[in-house]
Amino acid sequence: MNSHWILPALACAISGALPAAGAPDAALDGLLRRALERNPEVLQARAAVEAERRRVPQAGAWPDPVLSLGIQNDSFSSWTVGEMEMSFVSFGASQAIPWPGKRGLREQLASLGLRRSEASLARAALDLEAQVRGGYVDLLLAREQLALTGELEMLWRQAQGAARVRYESGQAPQSDLLRAELELARLAQRRALEEVQAANSQAALNRLVGDPLEARIESEARLAGSEPEPVAEGEALRDAEARSPELAAARVAVDEAAAGTGLAKKEWWPDLSVQAAVMYRGSLPAMWQLGLALPLPLWGKRKQGNLVAENEHRAAAAGQSAEGVRQVLALRTHERLALLKATLGINERYRSGLLALSEATARSTLSQYQVGRVPFTAVLEALGSLVADRVSYLISSADAQRIAIAQRSLSLDAPAMGGGGAAGAPMPGTSNAAAPARGSTEQAQPAASPQGMRSM
Repeated sequence: MNSHWILPALACAISGALPAAGAPDAALDGLLRRALERNPEVLQARAAVEAERRRVPQAGAWPDPVLSLGIQNDSFSSWTVGEMEMSFVSFGASQAIPWPGKRGLREQLASLGLRRSEASLARAALDLEAQVRGGYVDLLLAREQLALTGELEMLWRQAQGAARVRYESGQAPQSDLLRAELELARLAQRRALEEVQAANSQAALNRLVGDPLEARIESEARLAGSEPEPVAEGEALRDAEARSPELAAARVAVDEAAAGTGLAKKEWWPDLSVQAAVMYRGSLPAMWQLGLALPLPLWGKRKQGNLVAENEHRAAAAGQSAEGVRQVLALRTHERLALLKATLGINERYRSGLLALSEATARSTLSQYQVGRVPFTAVLEALGSLVADRVSYLISSADAQRIAIAQRSLSLDAPAMGGGGAAGAPMPGTSNAAAPARGSTEQAQPAASPQGMRSM
């Protein structure tokens, strides 16, 4: 089996875009290509494949012939070659001849080792793809949260302006103005942390692809509004069974056990050894010798018999192992597709009304505060709810992408049930009054990284 197809095939397979179906992402495609070309883990796996490929012809090669040189002399005190009939110089050669079929089975076993190594290469490439795609999601999420912080700053500046006007006109207490300034100060703190987070996400992604850590990754992709393409469970399961490196390795183990059983049965038949020699006797006529040797399997029941039984049991165990991997693969596919369906449903509810209502409520509340119809606590609550909803939607969009990435990489790890999108994570810029169900700003610290589904 030729493994040169693996990386080109994977390069074609991973050329799909991260965002909406049918929309290619040149930035992501470039990252994936460079990662496959440069990543040390993949290069190590490729070298291991080539090493296994070199073992195949070795396993099927004939044993090396043996040349021999000998002297037989009839005396310790004088040279008797040419004088005594049993004194001679011999030149011989011998060749071991494997029993027919043994070399082919040994080569088959070595080629199965090559297939196992190819499965390891496929796993390394799939893991790398998942890391790059996941890192790309982290980078987009960090940048979009940073942009959201900018939008929130503009809203709070409007609230600050309204509070200032009402305070200067004696229509509102100074605490309204101070609270607006406090929220802006917290947002500045949030922005500083998010800028570091975006820079670190970019550096981690550059490490995977072998670029300088500080290299700028330009991308126009957006998480918000982008959705992975859902597929039918039957189609997803067929794809998983066709591409799973773990299932391929388990099937290789079945084939190895079968070939090992066949070779063990051949071990009942001994390898032959042919010897030939010429004896030079000086002035006397030369002699020659031709011989055939073969071992007698006197202990075959103890050795070869148990070897056959051993490999038969290994074949049975390997078959059960392959079935177990197939069942786990089917379970993970089912779990991830169900979770993806639920997450896509949540995202659709965000887009179909929740976000629009949340934004309309925030702007209406701010307008009503400007004319003195609602207190400033209503502004805090409306803006806090808007931010929490927008952050939750971003995290839920990232969760959907991570579920799809895990399915694409055919991970056997159990998906994490429940992501950030459904939880409504708090964000600096909210308060006790703004988000009573989510916790206060004073208690909620800016997270170093969003809590999404990291190990789908």
